[in-house]
Amino acid sequence: MSSGLPSCKEARRWRGLMSNVRTPWWLWPSLLSLDAPLVALAWLYMFASAWQVNFLPWPSYAVLGLAVWMVYVVDRLLDGRLSMADDPLLGRQHEFHARHRNKFKLGLLVALALELWLLVHEVTGAIFSPYGMLGFNYLTPGLGLVVVFFVLVVNSSGSREIPFFRNFVAGAAFGYGTAMMAHIYVPSQEVFSLLVSREMIGFSVLCAVNITAIHLWERSRLSVDPDEKAAMEGFLTILLTVVAASSVVFAYLDNPNLFSGGLDGGSYRARPFFYAILISCSLLLAINRSRRRFSLAALRTMADFAMIVPLPLFLILSRD
Repeated sequence: MSSGLPSCKEARRWRGLMSNVRTPWWLWPSLLSLDAPLVALAWLYMFASAWQVNFLPWPSYAVLGLAVWMVYVVDRLLDGRLSMADDPLLGRQHEFHARHRNKFKLGLLVALALELWLLVHEVTGAIFSPYGMLGFNYLTPGLGLVVVFFVLVVNSSGSREIPFFRNFVAGAAFGYGTAMMAHIYVPSQEVFSLLVSREMIGFSVLCAVNITAIHLWERSRLSVDPDEKAAMEGFLTILLTVVAASSVVFAYLDNPNLFSGGLDGGSYRARPFFYAILISCSLLLAINRSRRRFSLAALRTMADFAMIVPLPLFLILSRD
């Protein structure tokens, strides 16, 4: 059966046309790889609030933002290097990174220097004291997930299959790294409690589904098989519905009196966090239903937007 993907000649013509299109203002955060750091910072605040971290110092946000930016830049540069120039699955972000490769490499060096300085002078005490070697234990799973992710990137280069396992690892790395920067300030907690926390698991799965949604939209747009298109839409709908339903269950577990109207007398700060996951899923479902009306670049931006929109609603819902 034909893959339904355009030929190299068609892909070259499409990429040439796209390079001549004026870049809209809303695409710049994605072109500069600032979209993922913004998502991470928004959810870091929500993690800290859900876990009642009274004060999260600014270096925590800076360290997380720089780390996420570096990972995404390296990923896009690596994708562009390992893939064929005519690969239709490479978007404008990859073309932009390839065109400005040297500038991004310089940016990586500057970001790495800032990251190391912050870790040594600002964050080290928060990570290692008063929790002893707990900081090392926190960092080990995160670094391991990043290494596994890049190994999968290299091994799956050139493949036209949707990298479901790689997306799962990417979502787990993104979710764990974001949650970790808040969890190290939660008293009397250890890394195991983070690994099994409903908040971290729910957000990690949401991230994995978000990444998979973008791959499904790209593959669906390039396919000429209507049955394949319908199957992809249905599969993504099922994934998002399961995550949304899970967020409702987690919210209920956070407060069993949620549907009974009983007075619990406690402080249930995690409920708005799960509502935020539910909102993101709902927005992604709406985007999936109307995806034919938008370009792939717009869909990627909207997927990022769906991950940031819950923040102001979270602030309203989490008020005491």
